[in-house]
Amino acid sequence: MGRIGFGEILLIALVILVLFGAQRLPEIGAALGKAIREFNLALKGETKADKDAPGQN
Repeated sequence: MGRIGFGEILLIALVILVLFGAQRLPEIGAALGKAIREFNLALKGETKADKDAPGQN
């Protein structure tokens, strides 16, 4: 199995654009970004409350 090239990424982006439309793409991107951040925090064993606490770095 090979790596994903530029053509494949372009095809995936086009399919997503057709399925969801240009209006919903920012909403989907924001939700995906939030999900990835929460997943990474869960892997580290932190919670959102831990991250938002003042004086914690």
